[in-house]
Amino acid sequence: MLTSVDELTKRLSGDQGRPRLTWYGDDGERIELSGAVLDNWVSKTTNLLVEEFDAAPGVTVLLDLPVHWRTAVWALAAWRCGATVRVPAPDAAAGSPTDAPADVVVTATPERHAGARDVVAVALPALARTFGGSLPAGAVDAASAVMTYADVVLAAPAPDPAAPALEAGDECVAHRDLFAWAAGTAASAAPGARVLVRGDVPLPDALRRLLAVWAAGGSVVLTSAATAAALEADAARRERLVAQEGVTG
Repeated sequence: MLTSVDELTKRLSGDQGRPRLTWYGDDGERIELSGAVLDNWVSKTTNLLVEEFDAAPGVTVLLDLPVHWRTAVWALAAWRCGATVRVPAPDAAAGSPTDAPADVVVTATPERHAGARDVVAVALPALARTFGGSLPAGAVDAASAVMTYADVVLAAPAPDPAAPALEAGDECVAHRDLFAWAAGTAASAAPGARVLVRGDVPLPDALRRLLAVWAAGGSVVLTSAATAAALEADAARRERLVAQEGVTG
């Protein structure tokens, strides 16, 4: 069993061929990332977190984002440098106790966090090169900033195995337990499976499933919440997608 996200990303970096993450967003958006490309995104994002925000064990990164391929990248990057990913409750308001303690806020809605010290604004559309619109003073525009960082991790702190990797409500998972948590019954994946992951589940559930599939050498077809609902309502469309993408689990 894998013991760290560093081990996972090193495994992904050598996979140049098959997709490891295929994203179906709203309005027919489709993005496909090989293991090497996914690792490249994670490396760039890790470098940004470390160089801009001194991300390390003891630093909390609030992911105020929906289930999305970019959200997976930010979670992996935070774990890669030993930080704690905190997921706000779905109905948490900005400034609530749920997100107040975070050191870095990564969000698609920066207006919710205008009082936070360190804010990263994430544009969700596939082709976005800037966030667009107004940003709080000092906020980092992820769409333009991430691309300026190196394609490999230059220097990242090692995680503290006992420190929290994920905090979501009453759930707290330590770095040393991430992959055991992912391999639990609810999230287990057959080795090498191509798995459809719905985007209308809570973010911790989606992250758990992604880790489980990748740890087992598989690949993921991830949908947005709206696409998941559309597939649920249209069985024929879902069958076509499953066949087209070679989903086996």
